Order: sequence, then C-alpha cells, then structure tokens
Amino acid sequence: MRPDPTALTILETSLYAGDLAAAEAFYAGVLGLEVVLRKPGRHVFFRVGRAMLLVFDPTATAEAVDEVPTHGAKGPGHMCFAAAEPEFSAWKRHLEGHGIPIEAEITWPTGARSFYLRDPAGNSVEFAEPHLWGAQP
Repeated sequence: MRPDPTALTILETSLYAGDLAAAEAFYAGVLGLEVVLRKPGRHVFFRVGRAMLLVFDPTATAEAVDEVPTHGAKGPGHMCFAAAEPEFSAWKRHLEGHGIPIEAEITWPTGARSFYLRDPAGNSVEFAEPHLWGAQP
C-alpha cells in the first residue's frame, strides 16, 4: 500500500548563507523568528510556526558531521512565507521600514498576491497569501 502523499507537510527547509551572523540578524532580528539552535560557523536554525528554517554555511555542510550526509547549494535559493491579510500588508510595511527593498510584487492567476525581497545572502524570500496554490486562506 502506498503512503498518502497528501498527508505530508514540510517539516524543515534550508537556505545557505556564508555569513551566519547576517542571516541571524535578518531572520531573528528583522523577522523576529525564534532561534532554536546555533552552531557558530556551521548553522543557525529558526522556528517558523510548526516548521523549521535551517540556515547553513555552504562550506561547512560540504563536510559530513556524524551521520548527517553532506549537502549544500551554490547560488541563491528561494523560500516563501505564507501571510494572509492583514499580516501580508503589515509584513510589507515592516520590511520597507527596515530599509529592505521589495524586489517584485505579483498578483497571481489565483488572485493571491506575493512580494519578493533578498536576504543578506542573496536568497529570494517571498511572502504570499496562502491561497497562492489553491489552498484555503
């Protein structure tokens, strides 16, 4: 019997940043995410609701640690936060108030809106209304 793929959720997602202090200043300082675990020179992990955002130094993860396999990425990655109104507009104002430029704003065919910005490592960070992919708001 095949497992039910609709029962899956994302538990964690990863981005890579060579400057973990700058990543922490952005994700904890600007966005207010809780730092769950920090290993200087290797990673900093943040709680995002019931999921986790793992930010790794790509050079450090090129080497295995204990049983954890090597991993990494080169170049900017992408992630998206779900934000329904009124939080969607509040996040946009908050980020602009911190001098973070909005790179693009889009209204998608579903009617959902999203906006994009860059984190200090150049990763593309999106904030989108939850019905972007047809999910209920």
